[in-house]
Amino acid sequence: MTTAPTTGTRWLTDDEQRVWRAYIQTTTLLEDHLDRQLQRDAGMPHLYYGLLVQLSQSPGGQLRMTELAKDAKITRSRLSHAIARLEKNGWVRREDCPTDRRGQNAVLTEEGHAMLRRSAPGHVAAVRQAVFDRLTPEQVHRLGEIMGILATELQPDRSDADLPWLR
Repeated sequence: MTTAPTTGTRWLTDDEQRVWRAYIQTTTLLEDHLDRQLQRDAGMPHLYYGLLVQLSQSPGGQLRMTELAKDAKITRSRLSHAIARLEKNGWVRREDCPTDRRGQNAVLTEEGHAMLRRSAPGHVAAVRQAVFDRLTPEQVHRLGEIMGILATELQPDRSDADLPWLR
């Protein structure tokens, strides 16, 4: 059995390890909390809700499937499955891309807009209850700064061949 070399490894300090574990636990619990709320109230997982929101915020309520996968940070296969489920519910339809015969657009339907209008208040209440109602305005500001720094630094390089939306 071979073991990974440990020379030069910058191990986490006890405090960093505590923060890291708290972060992992919190993100897992938060995703589960939001997923359960949306399943209960709207009959869809959090991922699907996020796709509907992305489409609602796009010009004409539509996005190329590759852009939608990229924005959601999921594989094209997973997106195709999700869009098929959203189509079955009448919330999204696919259309051929007018500028690229190989591409397709996902388009938010009127039923999809109506579903978002119905489900958004409960989702916002769940987010507010789980996160913002527990923090002071200063903590919210600091959390926003920290998340902004991490998101900026973690944004993948487009030359990376192992990006989920390319699979």
